[in-house]
Amino acid sequence: MSFFNDEQLTAEAKAKASYRLIGVTTKLSPREVEDIERLARKHGLQRGEFIRQLILDELACDSGDPPVSPELVEILGLRLMLTNLLKPLTTGQKITPEVFDGIIAEVKKHKRTLAIKTRTDLEKD
Repeated sequence: MSFFNDEQLTAEAKAKASYRLIGVTTKLSPREVEDIERLARKHGLQRGEFIRQLILDELACDSGDPPVSPELVEILGLRLMLTNLLKPLTTGQKITPEVFDGIIAEVKKHKRTLAIKTRTDLEKD
């Protein structure tokens, strides 16, 4: 008898794919480290998180997607979540835990794409 069904195993595999397990390192001069740390503080991030964001932004540029700030992504994620949660509540609908989880999953999937679109639209204006 199996303790896990296929859906649970698939969900667990997807979750593990997003874990940060592999370190990427390089050596820097003391001056370069100071510069990186100064920039990281300026952006309100720890050095490692700042370097990670630089790498992800560069990968996004290389893929053709313009880089967007994590703050914009999260703000738009909150806007999406509030819009999708408040509309049903204002019309008297009840939100089940399953519906709530579904909304959160959809927001996670679409918030970065919406942030890229928003930034592109703002740059056109």
